[in-house]
Amino acid sequence: MASTKPPAERPLPLGPPVQKLLVCPCCGAALRGEDFSLVCTESGCSTVFPVIGGIPILINEHTSMFRIASYRQQASPAALRYLALKTLAKKLLPGLGGNLAARRNFRRFGALLLIANPRPNVLVVGGAQVGAGMAEFLRDSRIEFVETDICFGPRTRLVCDARDLPFADNSFDGVVIQAVLEYVADPERCVEEIYRVLKSEGIVYSEAPFMQQVHARSDFTRFTALGHRRLYRRFAEISSGVTGGPGMALAWSLRHFLLSFVDSRWARDSVKVLTSCLFFWLKYFDLFLAHTRSGRDAACGTYFLGRKSPQTLADRELLGLYQGAITGEGIL
Repeated sequence: MASTKPPAERPLPLGPPVQKLLVCPCCGAALRGEDFSLVCTESGCSTVFPVIGGIPILINEHTSMFRIASYRQQASPAALRYLALKTLAKKLLPGLGGNLAARRNFRRFGALLLIANPRPNVLVVGGAQVGAGMAEFLRDSRIEFVETDICFGPRTRLVCDARDLPFADNSFDGVVIQAVLEYVADPERCVEEIYRVLKSEGIVYSEAPFMQQVHARSDFTRFTALGHRRLYRRFAEISSGVTGGPGMALAWSLRHFLLSFVDSRWARDSVKVLTSCLFFWLKYFDLFLAHTRSGRDAACGTYFLGRKSPQTLADRELLGLYQGAITGEGIL
C-alpha cells in the first residue's frame, strides 16, 4: 500500500491519554517527544521516529516491509489527480462487493464495549479510511478511537505496521482489524500483537477475505472460516459469519477473468468500469446465499467477533466448529 501525500503540518493528533500508551515498536520502551520526532528512551535502542504532518511514523524497520524514508516522499501531482479520479469513479459506479454484516456487528461491538467501560478506547488497525459499515460506530462520542494505518489517509492518526504495534500491553478495550490481514506477511504475529495490546476481556472485531483475487501488491493470504477462527484461537468467540457470499465471489472472478487479458493500467481500469456495470447485480444473490451452509463454503469474506481469553482453542476442536455443507471426508 503506497503512501499518499503527507498531510499539512499540524499538532500531534493524539491526546495525552493515547500518547501515554505509545512505546517504541522496536524494543517496547517508552518514547519521549522532541522537535518533529519521537525518540526511544532505551539507551540500547534510541531509535528516532519522525512526526510528519503531525502524524508519528512508528515503524520497526528491522521487521517491517516498509521504510520510514518513504513517508517523506510526496506523490506526484499527476498521481494524486489520477487517484482522485479513481476515487470519484468508485463513488459513482455500482460496486461488485458489499458488506452484509459490518453495520450490525459494529453496533453489537459498541454495545459490548460500553457494558464493560463507559469510556472505552478502540484501536483501529488499517483505519486510514472509514471501513465498511463503520461510520455510525465512529460517531459514538463515548468511544475514544485511535486510527492507525501503514499509509497516510484522511483518518490516519498514527502510521505503524500491524506486526509491531507501538502500544503498551493491555492498552485497549477493543481492536478493529477490517480487511487488513491479507496484506500482512505474518498474520499470526499481527493477531498476537492484538492480543497483547488488548486489556483483559478486551474485544476484537476482524474481517478477512476468502474467495477473492489478488487486489494489491502486498497481498499474501486468504482464510477459510475455520482458518480465520484459528488465527483467533486465544479468543472466545462471540459471533462469526459471512461478510460477502458466493454472489460477490462470482462477480470478482468474472472481473478478474477479463482482467487476465490486459496488463496496462488504463486498460485494466476500463475493464473495472465495464465489469462494475455488468456484474454488480450478482451481489444481491448473497442476501439469501450468504446464510446457507453451502454459501459459507464459498464466501467472499468472513468475520470474527471475539473476547480475549486465557484459554487457547485446540486444533482438534476446530473441526467441530465447521458450519458448512461438506459431510464425511469432504473429498470431492
